[in-house]
Amino acid sequence: MTGSDKQKRYESLYRQIESVIEGEDDAIANMANVSSLIHEAFGFWWTGFYIVKDGVLVLGPFQGPVACTRIPFGKGVCGTAWERQETIVVPDVHLFPGHIACSSLSRSEIVVPIFDGTTVKAVLDIDSKELATFDETDSHWLERITGLL
Repeated sequence: MTGSDKQKRYESLYRQIESVIEGEDDAIANMANVSSLIHEAFGFWWTGFYIVKDGVLVLGPFQGPVACTRIPFGKGVCGTAWERQETIVVPDVHLFPGHIACSSLSRSEIVVPIFDGTTVKAVLDIDSKELATFDETDSHWLERITGLL
């Protein structure tokens, strides 16, 4: 997919997500629909959310194969994004120190923290079966999308 094709797909997806979650205040319902919409739009390997509960990330709504249920603070890509409070793009998960292999088929990953004020309340995690799938365009648009939540 070219850069302009990806940009256009995200622009359309963003508008669709805005309309689907408009007026709905249930976080789980919105995460379920958002994970489905992103997953369908791009055909990623795994698309979903982990929610901060009692000091650990707990699996939330997702699309894709079975996933890890709990991820500690600072562990793996998800826990590290939570700890750093920033989006992390990993071109090759096998080169990421402490990567948690929920699926051996995952090759690249992006994790976007979701904030409640200044506190991370959840993360959006997306895995691809291809290397170097994610870039600045993904970071930009996924941060905008999670900002709607």
